[in-house]
This record gives sequence, C-alpha cells and structure tokens, in this order.
Amino acid sequence: MASAIRDLTFIFASCLEARTNRPMSQKSAGARRPRPQGFTERQGQYLAFIYVYSRMFRQAPAEADMQRHFRVSPPSVHQMLVNLDRAGLIRRRPGVPRSIEILVAPEDLPILEWLDVHTSSHTSSPP
Repeated sequence: MASAIRDLTFIFASCLEARTNRPMSQKSAGARRPRPQGFTERQGQYLAFIYVYSRMFRQAPAEADMQRHFRVSPPSVHQMLVNLDRAGLIRRRPGVPRSIEILVAPEDLPILEWLDVHTSSHTSSPP
C-alpha cells in the first residue's frame, strides 16, 4: 500500500512538474533565505506536501502525516504550521483536525521532494 501511494505521488509530482515546466530539483544555496514567493525552501516543501496530500486524499494531512514524511519531531511540525499560519501562507481552524488550507497559488509551489524515492528503485545493484 505504501509503495502504491509513493508511486501515485511520484506520478502526480511528475504531472505537476510538466504542467509548471520547472525542473524537479530546485535546491538553492540558502535554504533559510526567503524565496521570491515569500517562503523558504523548507516552508515550500511543507506547503507542497500539504497541497499534494490534500489533492490525493481529498483532506488535509494531519500533523502526524507531516512528521512521518519529513522525519521530524511533533513539535517541529507544529512550529512550522504556526509559522506558516503567521506568515499568511496557510489558514487553520482552531480545534478542527485536518483543517489546513493553503493560501498560496499552486503554480507558486515548488515540486515536492520525496525522501528515499528513486526512479531506479526497481533495479537492484550488487552489494
């Protein structure tokens, strides 16, 4: 099941890349430096994850979903959401689970970088 979700997400990210005509890798030298869109590279990855997850599952991700994806602690995810909310990049309804709404246009979001997903994962190399 997890493999199927990763495959679907990779396909979705590839379609999004084709639609926006941007390269998959958008790494910059300063990960903390705000981008022209008004958010850092890391904030952009959280926004992209929320967008992709919401489109795939028709509901916003829970904080636990983001924790698993980014491999960070629960307080790290919560603080990122607080910062995104304060910056006006997302909106949340207090006390309502999975109520994250992105306030950034989809075309301004970066391509989501998936951890440990390689296109050549179906071929094994000798140890």
